Amino acid sequence: MAIIKAFKGFRPRPAIAGQLASRPYDVLNTAEAREEVQGNPHSFLHVVKPEIDLPESMSPYDDQVYTTGRDNFLKLVEKGDMVQDEMPALYVYRQQMDGQYQSGLVAAAAVADYLSGVVKKHELTRPDKEEDRRKHVRVSGINAEPVFFAYPAVDEIDEIVSQVQKDEPVYDFVAEDGIGHTLWVIQDMATIARLEQLFAEKVPFTYIADGHHRTAAAAGVGEEKQQANAAHTGQELYNYFMAVHFPDDQLRIIDYNRVVKDLNGLSETEFLAKVGENFDVEAIEGQYKPDQLHHLGLYLNGSWYRLEAHEGTYDDSDPVGVLDVSILSAQILAPILDIVDLRRDKRIEFVGGIRGLGELEKRVDSGEMKLAFALYPVSMQQLINISDTDNIMPPKTTWFEPKLRSGLVVYQFEG
Repeated sequence: MAIIKAFKGFRPRPAIAGQLASRPYDVLNTAEAREEVQGNPHSFLHVVKPEIDLPESMSPYDDQVYTTGRDNFLKLVEKGDMVQDEMPALYVYRQQMDGQYQSGLVAAAAVADYLSGVVKKHELTRPDKEEDRRKHVRVSGINAEPVFFAYPAVDEIDEIVSQVQKDEPVYDFVAEDGIGHTLWVIQDMATIARLEQLFAEKVPFTYIADGHHRTAAAAGVGEEKQQANAAHTGQELYNYFMAVHFPDDQLRIIDYNRVVKDLNGLSETEFLAKVGENFDVEAIEGQYKPDQLHHLGLYLNGSWYRLEAHEGTYDDSDPVGVLDVSILSAQILAPILDIVDLRRDKRIEFVGGIRGLGELEKRVDSGEMKLAFALYPVSMQQLINISDTDNIMPPKTTWFEPKLRSGLVVYQFEG
């Protein structure tokens, strides 16, 4: 069963919460981050992407980058822009996007749960990206950004979270992208105790929705500190890391699409003929966004096509084989385009569905890419099935939206 704990979070003073809270480190590159912080000295990007405050010639993995992130956080604290709660608390974090709401519980999750498999994952991590986040955690002594967890919805937890939201929030703002962010602080000891008990009794597993590298890094540093401390008791702050826990029935996954640089030496006619061996191929007027499983969109030379996978090219009883990303790889990317290693092959790139089909057209029409594939999104149940069976999704399969803002709550385990 899942362990959560209240903690004394660092939070921005209300007057600057909307300015300080930033997009997460991994949704924008360094150049975009430099531009985004212009005129906003409060931005938490100075903590999570500290290379923006250093010369452009410096490697983003230089030791100075990590110390700068730590120092920038300490400056926020010294200036009073971030203040630590005096008592351990849990936090309700609600997001609003396109008229839909999702409300999660910000809490400290247990390193032991990650190591034992109570925290379930569905992606592999890249060692270089994981070590980058480990260095950030090691040097700063904080979990600067929460990871995004899902859990099987529990009625009583929903009821408590709904009741909390009837009170006045400490923050309530709409970010520049139109997404609303609202935060409440739970400091009533009885409510905290009940929520911790409900997770321990009613939530058998939690699922990493977004943030596999950050989760692995936070848990990895916690494990390092356990092994290095001869007087380790299990009660130290490093035994936990910060996560936002959302009930699974409030979450939505959007499409995660692909663009490819070339046709592997084939003409367009030859390529479409090969695709037609395992798909019904139909030219479509206007854009085509897949509206059901096993239907794929293809954009090539200014035209959209609907691809319907033939029976026998997929296995609906296989948690991974049922996914359209698996069908695309097995029937087109590998055998026709010779793209096998999605993590390393430079001929393929990935585009989050939040950017829309227009972004796929733009990448192809510019000549940067030759073709694009639009995919039907994975469901939460498919993600849970894959995690429960200890399977791994293909790379870049799920895109959760909205993204969590960084800096609304920070967990310090060493300082």
